[in-house]
Amino acid sequence: MDFLPVSLNIKDQPCLVVGGGEIATRKVGMLLRAGAHVKVVSPVITEELSELSATGKILHHTAAFQESDLVGVMLVIAATNDVTINQHISDLARQRALLINVVDEPALCNFILPSIVDRSPVMVAVSTGGASPVLARLLRARLETLIPASYGRLADLGARFRGQVKQRLPDIVQRRRFWEHIFQGPIAEMVHAGHDNEACLAVQSALDDTPNSLARARGEVYLVGAGPGDPDLLTFRALRLMQQTDVVLYDRLVTPEILELVRREAERIYVGKKRAFHAVRQDEINQLLVRLAKEGKRVLRLKGGDPFIFGRGGEEIETLAEEGIQFQVVPGITAASGCASYAGIPLTHRDYSQSVVFVTGHLKDGSVNLDWASIIQPKQTVVIYMGLTGLDQLCHELISHGMPATLPVALVQQGTTPQQRVLVGTLTSLPGIVATSEVHAPTLLIIGNVVKLRDKLAWFEEQP
Repeated sequence: MDFLPVSLNIKDQPCLVVGGGEIATRKVGMLLRAGAHVKVVSPVITEELSELSATGKILHHTAAFQESDLVGVMLVIAATNDVTINQHISDLARQRALLINVVDEPALCNFILPSIVDRSPVMVAVSTGGASPVLARLLRARLETLIPASYGRLADLGARFRGQVKQRLPDIVQRRRFWEHIFQGPIAEMVHAGHDNEACLAVQSALDDTPNSLARARGEVYLVGAGPGDPDLLTFRALRLMQQTDVVLYDRLVTPEILELVRREAERIYVGKKRAFHAVRQDEINQLLVRLAKEGKRVLRLKGGDPFIFGRGGEEIETLAEEGIQFQVVPGITAASGCASYAGIPLTHRDYSQSVVFVTGHLKDGSVNLDWASIIQPKQTVVIYMGLTGLDQLCHELISHGMPATLPVALVQQGTTPQQRVLVGTLTSLPGIVATSEVHAPTLLIIGNVVKLRDKLAWFEEQP
């Protein structure tokens, strides 16, 4: 993080803008909207600044910048077209421990002005740390279309009842749930539709009924598939539940980028498992979900891929059902479809494969025990999860049960992430390729003639 995002109160504070051109004019307008007292120093100013000066809305000094202009100000914006003057202003402001922004010169700034979506009192700021102002502007334009103007009135509604809610609900978790109910349900829709008075009455009614609703409140478990690694592959529903959870239980296949999208205040419990090591045993995870839910918490069980495809999600919700715990299941993109797509390998193709089968290559007692007859079928793609450790034995068994030794195989490591790597060989050659390539889990094996299509369909990785 190059800059710490903050919201600065400059109401009635003295601020200095050095420069009188169009850029300076825009900065002055922003400062005025925030309630600042603005002084502009420049020999020449725009017509708009002249009008602001004539009406007393800004103070204008018709002169070149002097060090004395910094006396008594809180914040400085340098918007001249002279690099030397901008550097000089930055040096002097830093010596005085003032907030300084030099337009288009991030290295000379100790704060930057982001692109803003203004739904006062709701403010959304978008910044690239000065790296790409155009990109920030494009992102802001997209957000403008997603955030209705009525969000400002919705925030005003919250401000109107905030004190009363805090008095009635001293527990912070209860307050958060109350406001989530208000802002995500029918009452929010009343505001968006312009029925503010009805919304106020509905909030009061909800607040009066809160003691009864709290008594009826129960914990709940969200079993959510996090997908194969790319955060963009999360579903909208997954993101919504990730933002309203009280505690999250996650495994090692959940990437840090996805975990960052969970509500920051949520308690995080790592329950990851890897071969020959279990941070928390499965039956302990099941009981932990039950205990946390019975405490009235909303529990997010975040699992890599899809929870119902080799994710033991069925076992977890079976325990919840037995204990009478309410739960939801949110599917995720499983590794087979995600990794194959990002590797440029279609799992089915009219000319190569009319079916696909998913199996786990996880060794039990040192051996692989699969239904070889159903796996070894013509024009079929085989996807093997957790097959890295037993790769040699898997390839040997497939060949010995009749699969052609020259059949193409792809191993996808850390699929859908920037670290994705794909190794391609045959049932005969792939074990040797992997042995000399320092491959680490998570990996996925894709076996079948569809692998031949990768050469012309690979799109995610940089091509040579």
